[in-house]
Amino acid sequence: MTALISLVAQNEAGRGSGVTFLISIVLLIGIFYFLLIRPQQRRMRQQRQLIQSIAVGDEVITIGGAFGTVVDMDDESVTLRMQPDDQRLRFVKNAIARKFVAETEGSEGS
Repeated sequence: MTALISLVAQNEAGRGSGVTFLISIVLLIGIFYFLLIRPQQRRMRQQRQLIQSIAVGDEVITIGGAFGTVVDMDDESVTLRMQPDDQRLRFVKNAIARKFVAETEGSEGS
């Protein structure tokens, strides 16, 4: 990153060709794409797949850390049954952080 800034500074100081400046701008855009934009798109795609894969009976964890079992769904929301009081809370589907997968006893010692 510092090398790109120094290239830009040298280009401005020497009034050299615009090719060096253009290359540095293209490199900067490429760095932003691979370090910021692409990983964010991957996370968004994974979240969409998670939301689409949720079905009634799945145990899920919300973004607030609440555990619950899906008892009802519609296009925009899910209704979760919370333990131990058997309360039912309605959440927006995007509030689901992940599916809860309990570890089995046989997989711990491997």
